[in-house]
Amino acid sequence: MANDQNANEKPEASEGIPAPEGAANLIDTDYVIGQDNITASPMGVNLDLHGKVFTISSIVILFFVIITLALQDQVTPIFDVAFSFLTGNLSWFFLLSANIFVLLSIVLIFTPLGKVRIGGMDATPDFSYTGWFAMLFAAGMGIGLMFYGVSEPLTHFGTALDGTSMENGARTDWAPLGAAAGNEQGAISLGMAATIFHWGLHPWGIYAVVALALAIFSFNKGLPLTMRSIFYPILGERVWGWPGHVIDILAVFATLFGLATSLGIGASQATAGLGYLFGIPDNNVTMVLLISAITVVAMGSIFLGVDKGVQRLSLLNMGLAFLLLAFVIIVGPTLMIATGFFENLLAYFVHLPALSNPFGREDANFSQGWTAFYWAWWISWSPFVGMFIARVSRGRSVREFLVAVLLVPSTVSVLWMTAFGGTAIDQVIRDGFGGVQDAALELQLFVMLGQLPLAQITSFVGILLVVVFFITSSDSGSLVIDSITAGGKVDAPKPQRLFWAIIEGAIAIALLLGGGLAALQTAVITTGLPFTLVLLAACYAIVKGLMSEPR
Repeated sequence: MANDQNANEKPEASEGIPAPEGAANLIDTDYVIGQDNITASPMGVNLDLHGKVFTISSIVILFFVIITLALQDQVTPIFDVAFSFLTGNLSWFFLLSANIFVLLSIVLIFTPLGKVRIGGMDATPDFSYTGWFAMLFAAGMGIGLMFYGVSEPLTHFGTALDGTSMENGARTDWAPLGAAAGNEQGAISLGMAATIFHWGLHPWGIYAVVALALAIFSFNKGLPLTMRSIFYPILGERVWGWPGHVIDILAVFATLFGLATSLGIGASQATAGLGYLFGIPDNNVTMVLLISAITVVAMGSIFLGVDKGVQRLSLLNMGLAFLLLAFVIIVGPTLMIATGFFENLLAYFVHLPALSNPFGREDANFSQGWTAFYWAWWISWSPFVGMFIARVSRGRSVREFLVAVLLVPSTVSVLWMTAFGGTAIDQVIRDGFGGVQDAALELQLFVMLGQLPLAQITSFVGILLVVVFFITSSDSGSLVIDSITAGGKVDAPKPQRLFWAIIEGAIAIALLLGGGLAALQTAVITTGLPFTLVLLAACYAIVKGLMSEPR
C-alpha cells in the first residue's frame, strides 16, 4: 500500500531520515524504524541496536577473526582452494551480473523514470557538486586507484606483450583476450582497455544500482535506510522478519570483508612506501601498527560526523589526489598522457564487448583471476558505497544521479590510469627503465615517482593519500554498518560506530596475517557471491519503486 504526501505538508524526520519534500509515494506500513532494537546504557555508554542483526553479525565476525589469527597456517590453504574453486566455476556469473547492473543504469537514464527526484519532487541537494563529487570519489575508489594505478596497466601491458602460452591444451598466461605478442602499441591499447574495464562503468554501475535503490526506498518511500527495505516490493511485510534479517546480515558481511580487503591492500602499500622512503621495516609488525594507528584516527573522525569528518577528509583527499595527478601529467610524458586519454577511451569501447563477455573465454586466468575478483570486490563494497552515496545524494534527480555516479568517477579513473600507468609504461618503453616493472606491486607507484622530480615529496604525498583514503573508508564503512545493525537508524549512538571501526581494522589484520592478499581476495569472492543474488533481485525492486513515484 502507498499514499501520496501533499507537497504543502512540512516534512518530519523519522529517526534521522528526512521525510519526503513535495509529492512522493510513501509506503504504508506499520513498521517503525528501530522498533525491534535493544536500547541500553551499560556503564554509561548508550546503545541502540537491532538485536538479531547486530548479535549474529558481530559474533560470526569475531569468531572468524579469532580463528584466522589462531590458526594462520591451517587457514591459508583453505583460502587458496576456495578462491580457485569460486573464480574457476562462477566467474561467468559475476561477469553476467555486472553487465545487467550497467545496462539497467544506462536504460534508466534515457527513460521517463529518470525524472524522479530523490527525496520528493521538491527536495533540494544537501551538498554542493564539489562536496558531492569528492565524497563519491573518495568512498568508491580511493585506495584501489593508489594501489593499482601503476601496477595494473603495467601488468596487463607486460602480459599482453609477452603473448599467449599453452600447456595441455589450456592457456597458462595472464594476458587479456588474445594478447598482442610483440606489438608494443597493441599491448598498450589492450592493457589500458582492460584496466579501464575494471575501473570504469561496471563498478560504478554496481554502486549506482545499490545507491539508487536505497535512496528511493528510504527518502521517497519512508522505509529504513537498510538493504532489506529494497525488497519490500518482493517480500512485503515479511521484510521486517527473518528474510530481512538475513539480507541485512549478508550486507554486513559483504561490507566488512570488502572494506577489509581495501584496508589490507592500502596498509601493505603504505608500509612498503614507508620502507622505500624512510627504511622502516616492511613487515607484519609495521602493518599491524599502521592499521591500528589509522583505525584510532578514523575513530576520531567518527566523532566529528559526516559534515565535519567524512566530507572534510574527502575534500582533502580529492585536493591531494588531483595535485599528485596534475604533477604527474605536467612533469611526466604530458603529450602522451593527453593523447593517451582519448586513445585509451577508444580502446576501452572497442574491446568492451569482448572483455565483458561472460561465456566461452579463452583468457581464463585474466577473466577469473582479475575480472571475477574485481566484480566480487565491487559487489562486496556496494552496500557500503551504495548506502553512503544514497545518504549524500538526496535532492538529485535519478537522471542527474546516474549520469554523475556513472560518468564522473569513471572519467577520473580513466585519466588517473592513463597518467600513472601510462607514465610507468613510458618509462619502460622509451627510457628503458625496468625497475618499475620488476618492483613488487605495492612498490610500483613509488618506483615510478622515483624517476620524476621531487620524488621524496611526491612519494610522501602518495603515502599520505593512502592513509587518508584508509581513514575515510573506515569512517564511512562504520557509518553504513552501524546503520544496518541499528535497524536503519542513521543517528544511532557513536560508540556503536567506534565498535565497527575497530572490527574493520581487526579483520584487515586477521586476513593479512592469515594469508595475505590471497586471503583478502578469497574473503571478497566468498561474501560477494551470495550478495550478487541480492543485487539482482534489487534490480526488479528499483524499477517497480520508480514506476510508482510522481515525476
